[in-house]
Amino acid sequence: MNRTTKTKDTEQPVLVEAGPVTLEGNLGLPEEPAGVVLFAHGSGSGRHSPRNRFVAQHLRQAGLATLLIDLLTEEEEAEDQYTGDLRFDINLLADRLVGATEWLAQDVRTAGLGVGCFGASTGGGAALVAAARQPEAVRAVVSRGGRPDLAGDALPQVQAPTLLLVGGNDEQVIRLNELAMRRLGAAVTQLVIVPGASHLFEERGTLEEVARLAAEWFTRYLG
Repeated sequence: MNRTTKTKDTEQPVLVEAGPVTLEGNLGLPEEPAGVVLFAHGSGSGRHSPRNRFVAQHLRQAGLATLLIDLLTEEEEAEDQYTGDLRFDINLLADRLVGATEWLAQDVRTAGLGVGCFGASTGGGAALVAAARQPEAVRAVVSRGGRPDLAGDALPQVQAPTLLLVGGNDEQVIRLNELAMRRLGAAVTQLVIVPGASHLFEERGTLEEVARLAAEWFTRYLG
């Protein structure tokens, strides 16, 4: 069951060493967190995404720490504005998530906490690749309107319990999630279609439902 904490919600800027690059992020820490959720944003988005920040706040209220990071450096973001290539470089994004997971394991504030990944759009594919590469570190994955199909050959290697959330009006992405789910290696997988929701879950109450389901999933597997 999801637990709600009334403790003070604190968030602080951090610099995350991820391999050869340093990424900017925001680390949110409730008191005595039960786990930590690393956010993998979608194409053209970042740590300031209002949708991801909404979900992150809900997770902290449920007693989970959160780390939102920019998966690209400022220079890479500037390049990507013109080419649009890096946001679809799933292996690169997964590399950054792996580095961030290692950073969480070493930082005194989050060391010892179970790690989950929350991916949106292309970040859903990157989160699953990172989970496949770190089966002992990543304990749960949630994908919101994600592209798990982009994880490709990594799908059968995923062991972390995986929840796929897709809007009921997002028909193409529903099909892609169904195809990806058949290839997932995780023993626990679930596809939930949120009625009346489009790709971005902008309709009233739909993002709240995503946040509720994600909090329940992470609390169950990270606690």
